Amino acid sequence: MQSESVPALKVAFVAGVAPGKWFHRWEERFPEHPLASEMVDDAEQLAVLHDGRADIAFVRLPVDKDREGLHVIPLYEELPVVVAPKGHEIQAFDEVPLAEVQGELFEYDGGPSERLDLVEGGAGLAIMPMSVVRHFNRKELRYRPVTGLEPYGVGIAWRRDNEAEAIQEFIGVVRGRGANSSRQASVQRDQQEAAKKRREDISTSQSKEMKARNEASRAGKAARGGKAGGRSGGRGRTAGGKGRPGAGRRRGR
Repeated sequence: MQSESVPALKVAFVAGVAPGKWFHRWEERFPEHPLASEMVDDAEQLAVLHDGRADIAFVRLPVDKDREGLHVIPLYEELPVVVAPKGHEIQAFDEVPLAEVQGELFEYDGGPSERLDLVEGGAGLAIMPMSVVRHFNRKELRYRPVTGLEPYGVGIAWRRDNEAEAIQEFIGVVRGRGANSSRQASVQRDQQEAAKKRREDISTSQSKEMKARNEASRAGKAARGGKAGGRSGGRGRTAGGKGRPGAGRRRGR
């Protein structure tokens, strides 16, 4: 990637995802390529990709990648927990079956911070990824793991029509590929350029060899033609001498 006037790679992530380790690796490997990050609500996780606010995003799964026109790579899973105000009876348990709290859950489509506000205000209980609850760290709330639910998935997503090299490099960083991995976009580019250079060198070498062979062939033909011309001239004089009228004959008396 070129260092002159490089636009920042824009990365979005939802609450609970801790992308700092990947950002640090990126800065170590590509110090000349700036990175801009932004935390977004779950409801905005795909919108930021479609409207260009982000080139790549850490998202909560599932995502309908075909309908959204996205590439999506699952990364890891998170434990679901039930969140309640301090003093709620869930505190007496190490984990809580979903059936035991289902009647106290409330529906809300907003962001996680506002959902926790509602729990704290007594609206009911909420089920959320443990990492999100820990991220906001509300002292007036308590949480316990919930059984009977599938874990939350976290993945990384980007638009199918955006295959920029920087995105491919960032995917490689997240997936733990080394700087010299053959699957890294920059390494593949360098390998392709090296292969192209080898082909050009071979073609040039073959062209020179062909030219040298052609010149040698023409020189050989010219040399053979000169020798042939000298031999045919001598025979012509000899034949002409033998062919004179009366040569080698005695006259009759």
